[in-house]
Amino acid sequence: MEQIGAAVAAIGSAACPARLAQLLRAVVPYSYTVIFGYCGSARPLDLWDDFPPEKRKVFVTDYQAGPYLLDPFYLAATSAAQPGLYRLRELAPDRFYQGEYFRNYYAQTGLAEEIAFFSDLGAGAVIVLSLMRADKPFTNRELRALAGMRAVVNAVVGQHWRDIGESFRPAQPRQGDRGRDIEKSFHSFGAGLLTPREREVVEFTLKGHSAEAIGRMLGISPGTVRIHRRNIYGKLRISSQGELFSRFIATLEGLPAFDAP
Repeated sequence: MEQIGAAVAAIGSAACPARLAQLLRAVVPYSYTVIFGYCGSARPLDLWDDFPPEKRKVFVTDYQAGPYLLDPFYLAATSAAQPGLYRLRELAPDRFYQGEYFRNYYAQTGLAEEIAFFSDLGAGAVIVLSLMRADKPFTNRELRALAGMRAVVNAVVGQHWRDIGESFRPAQPRQGDRGRDIEKSFHSFGAGLLTPREREVVEFTLKGHSAEAIGRMLGISPGTVRIHRRNIYGKLRISSQGELFSRFIATLEGLPAFDAP
């Protein structure tokens, strides 16, 4: 396939991402491409995308403002996911499509499905190349065809962005602190108002986990999780998960998030 040669030949040039997208579209058609670089809790880098201008605000600008912290792809990329091709729904929590990240942010994208190649570049840096469809999900046959491109994608991405780790300094966390750094984004939410356990419940709720799943992860009953949620709502003076999501995003953006007691 001549598109493979074109992508390889373009490594190191500004044309490389577009050549790679052309290669993948020659295998399976899809709507949009975006290539994000992740490293710990640092804001993702938009390395390349082919969104039309009217779509870029939702897919890139709004995403980088804070919702990325709840993105299953981001969470997998910063949790040592193995290189490969993943469906978003494979990595999503059990209540993802009923959760506030999906309702308040992801639904705005209008996507039928999103899949992504993960490439680990070392030093905590991971590149996620997302393929998005606005009309219909990918079929199993199409996924198998794209999976056959994993080695090529990994090689091109690894060579073209081999120095990506430098782009995250000095924001890059120290070795071994990546997980703790990510947690701070959630554990600082509601500081002075919520207990550590309540912050854990907020974190898993925002990520899209059900009360049953949260209970299993925290070793408490689903009923206790629901009690914690009621207490959280009372302390934050809110009445819905939608408001909880809005307060979380407002905190990330440095906006006033809580009423004075």
